[in-house]
Amino acid sequence: MRIVVFCINYDPEIISTGLYATGMAEYFSEKGHDTHVITALPYYPAWRTFDGWRRPFWKARTSADGARIVHCPIYVPRVPTGARRILHYISYALSALPVALWKALRVRPDVVMLIAPSLITAPVALATARLGGAVSWLHIQDFEVEAAFATGLLKGTGRAARMARGYERAMLSRFDRVSTISAPMIARLAEKGVAPDAQVEFRNWADLARVTPLTAPPALKSELGITTRHVALYSGNLANKQGLEIIPAMARLLQHRDDLTIAICGDGPMRETLVSAAADLPMVRFFPLQPVDRLGELVGMADIHLLPQIAGAADLVLPSKLTNMLASGRPVVATTRADTALGAEIGDAGVLVPPGDPKALADAVAALLDDPERRARMGAVARAQALARWDKTAILDRLIATFEETVAGKATGRPR
Repeated sequence: MRIVVFCINYDPEIISTGLYATGMAEYFSEKGHDTHVITALPYYPAWRTFDGWRRPFWKARTSADGARIVHCPIYVPRVPTGARRILHYISYALSALPVALWKALRVRPDVVMLIAPSLITAPVALATARLGGAVSWLHIQDFEVEAAFATGLLKGTGRAARMARGYERAMLSRFDRVSTISAPMIARLAEKGVAPDAQVEFRNWADLARVTPLTAPPALKSELGITTRHVALYSGNLANKQGLEIIPAMARLLQHRDDLTIAICGDGPMRETLVSAAADLPMVRFFPLQPVDRLGELVGMADIHLLPQIAGAADLVLPSKLTNMLASGRPVVATTRADTALGAEIGDAGVLVPPGDPKALADAVAALLDDPERRARMGAVARAQALARWDKTAILDRLIATFEETVAGKATGRPR
């Protein structure tokens, strides 16, 4: 097959949706499919264009596995407020347009896939599919419109809110297939009017080969200067939709414990706020993102993984970091309800506490630290769930099979 993928985040970005977009496109290419990626110049999670990539023009390259990638210039706001984020997404759609039209005419793709965020690029992806005679496929990592309301980036009432929801619904109805990453998020698609035969569950995956349960502290722990017996780890994007301000508040309640380091590994708009909030808490340590080849060591040095989430976003996003947390064989303490997408995925592999309750979070962390047998039981469940639910090969092979089925259906006048 000939496949064109639109995704604003891609390699050399090493976290969040870019990691999965890269893994997917590389897998397609490894399997012999003619794969083309239209992405942006890398900027995430720091919201700064990477060093060596700051140029006002396009950059084309071919990856080692044969995928052909075009990085498009975009506007990157230093502080990504709601309005600036919209301009950021619009700039990607505009700079991707000429590349997309060229790919449609030259490649004549069988499948055009858009990964959201950003849904603002949907008209470009749909035009590419129409011009090339391809199946149009939207994959939703985040319900970004509702998440923007839940996190306060956009106001949830008024004319702008009605326009945003109307645009989302209109775009969802125009794709041949719409996929997302969990069963509760599939239910959201139905609520938004996506036909049952257009819905596909396409899960994220864990790096089960690179991330395995460790039985001894990795070298990375000492290299980072962590000398305490226990580590509670948050690793990933530092943004407002996670509700990360609960971590310094929790640490304040646990500062009497000299056996614990709370490690925050990542970058993003919330970093300076978090550093300021934890300035008088030496147990809270901040580290940069680690290279992908050290992912196993990073998640393996944790005794407990911290996964904050704000209440309003619990069913709108499923944190991509969860898969490798569980693959590490360590329990997760998350701020969510049991009836959310996140709560359902964690299940017996961790502890759920109410969002926005630092005392409940601190109590849960302390109880797990003092109960190594319970941690071990939960860690074993976590690893088993990762093996059963998040095997990369099985997930991507199913996706390719669904692509082929949908392309064949379109050729016979039955795209669904």
